[in-house]
Amino acid sequence: MRRMSVLCAAVGLAAAAFIANSPAQAGYHLIRWQDGGFCQIWDESIATTPWPSDYHRVSATVPTFLDALALKDSALKAGHCSW
Repeated sequence: MRRMSVLCAAVGLAAAAFIANSPAQAGYHLIRWQDGGFCQIWDESIATTPWPSDYHRVSATVPTFLDALALKDSALKAGHCSW
């Protein structure tokens, strides 16, 4: 019984180490809806695409949400997005 506990603990530690070493691949980009010009930050880790599909991508992928927020702010100030 003790061997089983040690084995489970070792497997748990190995799994935690593997997950901690895996880099996060989330990215963000800015999309602009065609009907009203509204810009939205889209999280690329979401497996689906925005619906309805009347949008287009207006920025490159950035690594953090704060970078995407800065992109949106500059697009708003330049008049490329409405709100």
